[in-house]
Amino acid sequence: MFKVNENYLKLPGSYLFSTIGKKVAAYKEANPDKSIISLGIGDVTQPLAPKIIESLHSAVDEMGKAETFHGYAPDLGYEFLRNAIADGDYKSHGCDIHADEIFVSDGAKCDSGNIQEIFSIDNKIAVCDPVYPVYVDTNVMAGRTGTYDPSTETWSDVIYMPCTAENDFVPDFPKEEPDIIYLCFPNNPTGTTITKAQLQDWVDYANKIGAVIIYDAAYEAYISEDDVAHSIYECEGARTCAIELRSFSKNAGFTGTRLGFTVVPKDLKAGDVTLHSLWARRHGTKYNGAPYIIQRAGEACYSAEGKAQLKEQVAFYMNNAKIIKEGLKDAGYTVFGGVNAPYIWLQTPDKMPSWDFFDFLLKNANVVGTPGSGFGPSGEGYFRLTAFGSHENTLKAIERIKAL
Repeated sequence: MFKVNENYLKLPGSYLFSTIGKKVAAYKEANPDKSIISLGIGDVTQPLAPKIIESLHSAVDEMGKAETFHGYAPDLGYEFLRNAIADGDYKSHGCDIHADEIFVSDGAKCDSGNIQEIFSIDNKIAVCDPVYPVYVDTNVMAGRTGTYDPSTETWSDVIYMPCTAENDFVPDFPKEEPDIIYLCFPNNPTGTTITKAQLQDWVDYANKIGAVIIYDAAYEAYISEDDVAHSIYECEGARTCAIELRSFSKNAGFTGTRLGFTVVPKDLKAGDVTLHSLWARRHGTKYNGAPYIIQRAGEACYSAEGKAQLKEQVAFYMNNAKIIKEGLKDAGYTVFGGVNAPYIWLQTPDKMPSWDFFDFLLKNANVVGTPGSGFGPSGEGYFRLTAFGSHENTLKAIERIKAL
């Protein structure tokens, strides 16, 4: 008789955003007359930029002709896109990253979940707390996290690095040495970040103890301050300790078209084995490549016209972030983030539990956000709002919250 992977049975409840979706759907069914505004999930609302649409149309036309038709993409991605990424995202910031170290995929979420497959099951992971749930959940599925304690909402074999207002949301080096360190800056969910000097300290630490950093840079396009690194490879020594994940979802609005990439430097080794070769083997075995038309659309992001249009989109969302942050402050909330990231992280009023505040906001303001506790135990007492709504809905939502 067949058996299931029992590690899945260890996962408490459903995925965070699935739970939110069910709660909102139930409320809508019971209150069909209510107009719900969602500032919860990090999904974009602006249409694709004109240059990207132009590139998509051109690529679709190519697919309709035998002489320009494209089937399976190369394992690492098309060279035209990998070269554009290497020049536009790395050489432009002084990073020594080459096109053949870039693996194109259908998004950073998949890569952040799949990357753990190339590591031994007995590796100890360290995560910031609160944290993007995929990092922990996929390690649970792999059987790497030990047992779950419902009373503390923690896993026995996961090293948690609390990030709260008390430490300015900057993780401290853990007392126990990890093998794999997950870092996300600008951070999801807190919207905060660390300086380049602080990131250099993490690179030095990882090289010292022989750990690898999984660095999620999905929100780098939103960085506005000069002392914040756009890539971990701006730090000396990062090529020997870091894997970087990137996404087109938030910087170019590709949440519905799906495109991302992972950088694995050839200098990153476990003994004599390069992680580049392992990820290449995994990629080639389990993935047939992002569609040609989507990769052409990704290439358009790096054109002069594309970059200008995407800069306007980022500014649009960051203006929403400013509206949310200032509105919440005016309403008496303690607020973080919203400067280098499209996320606003607020303390719940009167130490209200995060899920209670979710219900309170949904019922009394018809606004949807994300409970901080869904991102880890240190997220309790906090709440996340996103700046990815329309300008009109952002204004309406804040006015509703201020009127409570």
